[in-house]
Amino acid sequence: MDKVKKLTSKRLFMPIFCLVIMLIAAVIASPDFFKIGVQNGVLYGRIIDVINRGSEVVILAVGMTLVVAASAGTDISVGAVMAVVAAVTCSFIAGGQQSVNEYINNPILGAMLGILVGILCGCFNGLLVAKLKIQPMVATLILFTAGRGIAQLLTNGQITYVRVESFKKLGASIPGVPIPTAIFVTAFVVLLTLLLLKKTALGMYIETVGINSKAARLVGLKSTKIIFMVYAFSGFCASIAGLINCSRIYSADANNIGLNLELDAILAVALGGNSLAGGKFSLLGSVIGAYTIQTLTTTLYAVSVSSDQIPVYKAIVVVIIVSLQSPELMRMIRRLRAKSSVQTTSGKGAA
Repeated sequence: MDKVKKLTSKRLFMPIFCLVIMLIAAVIASPDFFKIGVQNGVLYGRIIDVINRGSEVVILAVGMTLVVAASAGTDISVGAVMAVVAAVTCSFIAGGQQSVNEYINNPILGAMLGILVGILCGCFNGLLVAKLKIQPMVATLILFTAGRGIAQLLTNGQITYVRVESFKKLGASIPGVPIPTAIFVTAFVVLLTLLLLKKTALGMYIETVGINSKAARLVGLKSTKIIFMVYAFSGFCASIAGLINCSRIYSADANNIGLNLELDAILAVALGGNSLAGGKFSLLGSVIGAYTIQTLTTTLYAVSVSSDQIPVYKAIVVVIIVSLQSPELMRMIRRLRAKSSVQTTSGKGAA
């Protein structure tokens, strides 16, 4: 009993438990869920699709976790930033498709420009939150509202297509490598972030500022600088996700790239057992939460649920999962058990 209690008290127990439940449901809905094959030299199957298609949400969730931990707020602009990054990158590359200038026609330079723009968007949000002390949701609402409009201006309201073959590799695969490239990129972002948090004091600083920014300043931490940095990092994560997304579809579609992904990223943080009030956080929990959401989405598509109805089913499942992780619900269950035990004991005594 003590071992079970010790196991269930682990921080990652509930996120992993919820993911396992979703995987079991996925197998029931689609018995071939774990079946993996090879097509055109690349692995494919529903489980591969979950890992591959969940890349954008995982990367966004990494940045969102640090934002929530440090500022006790959410960055709701990341989906729009993805659209802006895609518009900048594809416009740059498409502008050089008919040119003999290899520098204009270089996808790597286009991607670097897109990443720079994404970081600048994150810096803009960080300036509003850290320096001007604007509430995070209100501050990021600016780019959430204007971001897609900016992307539309950059693409003249049209879908900008790219016809440079090497641009496909980020969203598809590298010839001779059977694993989708996005999986490698996601693993790199997650591992890099974990190393930064574990091998330096950055993780402790973020938690300290999130718990009490005033106290953090008293012990010498520059809370303004730390909050600014996490929003800049969130912009970086959004730019990587935007590049993967536009590479998948080989174009920049300002209306659809990153649409509603900010909500999935926030849900991933919550499903990972992280408090949206800031402070202590679990990056791996957020990653697990992101794959839980993607498993749910893939399963719903597998059972032929229309894209219009998916948000309803996702909302129901997410409410159940979040409720299961609620400390208040756990306390209520313990009180009911204690009350039931008392009544049983008193009933036996009366007998």
